[in-house]
Amino acid sequence: MKKKKLLILGLVCAVVAAFAAQVRGDAAGEVKRLAELMGWKAGTVAADIGAGDGKYTFAALERVGKAGKVFATEIDAKKLAELRDEVARRKLANVIVVESKEADTNLPTACCDAIFLRRVYHHLTKPAEFDASLVRSLKPGGRLAIIDFPARAGLEPVEGVPSNRGGHGIPQKIVIEELTAAGLQVEKIVNDWPENDYCVLFVKR
Repeated sequence: MKKKKLLILGLVCAVVAAFAAQVRGDAAGEVKRLAELMGWKAGTVAADIGAGDGKYTFAALERVGKAGKVFATEIDAKKLAELRDEVARRKLANVIVVESKEADTNLPTACCDAIFLRRVYHHLTKPAEFDASLVRSLKPGGRLAIIDFPARAGLEPVEGVPSNRGGHGIPQKIVIEELTAAGLQVEKIVNDWPENDYCVLFVKR
């Protein structure tokens, strides 16, 4: 009986480890595609807005190299603390964790060659103000990528967002309207992004 329990425990651990590896692999693959789309190179300064656990931040760091830099912004206090702890544990001098606000990235002016928001834009409660902040943080010629999805059934509504989202998510058309109004130009639209998301790439002229 004891051997059987150990066997089951071993199988559970293996499944969990495999799932974790798959998740990491998905992040690496998605960021690889994003880096190619946005023209990242060694030395690129990028920002991951709404970085969460930092999975995409760390994948981005591998793409920009030691000469590059990645800002990781987050508004949630617990996630911020965990992210800072992980950056310190890994001794990453070129990852800068930034506490963002509802209407401001809190990034320095003209600091970034590339900024990306993955499934974050539809959570913005003050998109016009936040968009102005994103544009301000981009260098001339810098690119912004919005990865998101249209409203989907079965998801809890997001509190405080504009009513034109149509539910939990955001129509691609609204993303384009809001960010072009902020002064950016659409450079490319990718509709076959992983997990049935879309990716809209903007450039600051």
